[in-house]
Amino acid sequence: MASDKKTYDFLIAGVPYKLKTSHDDATVQELVEFVNNKMNQAMSVTKYGSFQNAAVLTALNVAEELILLKRKAHRELEKLEEKAMKLSTQLEKSV
Repeated sequence: MASDKKTYDFLIAGVPYKLKTSHDDATVQELVEFVNNKMNQAMSVTKYGSFQNAAVLTALNVAEELILLKRKAHRELEKLEEKAMKLSTQLEKSV
């Protein structure tokens, strides 16, 4: 069964957009605020406030955050897997 989609109207750096999604209102609001804040930060540091340059800088910043979080999650998962293996070995030895 397909989930219901709702259309949202919002502004990013003053530019109007529409988004059709099945996400709830709170999630969409969080996404819009996140991207808008990143764009505004990028616009404040790009020469002449170029929208295109700010968009690319925003994409790079978000990609950086995503990659770093993925790496951290992968390291944590490896640690947990190692602990699980040690516990499994200890349990096997105690039986």
